Amino acid sequence: MEQTKPIGTAATPAEKLVDTIIKGIQEKKGQDITVVDLRGIDGAIASFFVICQGNTPTQVEAITDSVAETARIDAGEKPAHVVGLELAHWVAMDFTDVIVHIFVPDMRSYYNIENLWQDAQQTEIPNLD
Repeated sequence: MEQTKPIGTAATPAEKLVDTIIKGIQEKKGQDITVVDLRGIDGAIASFFVICQGNTPTQVEAITDSVAETARIDAGEKPAHVVGLELAHWVAMDFTDVIVHIFVPDMRSYYNIENLWQDAQQTEIPNLD
């Protein structure tokens, strides 16, 4: 999976939101970020998925809060829906054009949603040290 454009060079509002979401994930040390570009997929429910993981439910909650806060401040956006915070094993944040999935590692492996969208272009964002 190759990255087609450097992060921070967004051309559309959805791409700008993706960049902002990545920033929010990285601020709380979210790992293994994958951006799935669904714009070329017929019937896709969003333009992009952003998928990442935190090591514990506590970190998943912190990433969720950071993404919401960063999107609000940097992009003027807030999620229409957030589900999964009860257990924080898999949190989904719906920003309409962008859906964010934040997992603990075992749940990410189990559901393997990247594989469901294998026809879409997928970009892996390098982990920050």
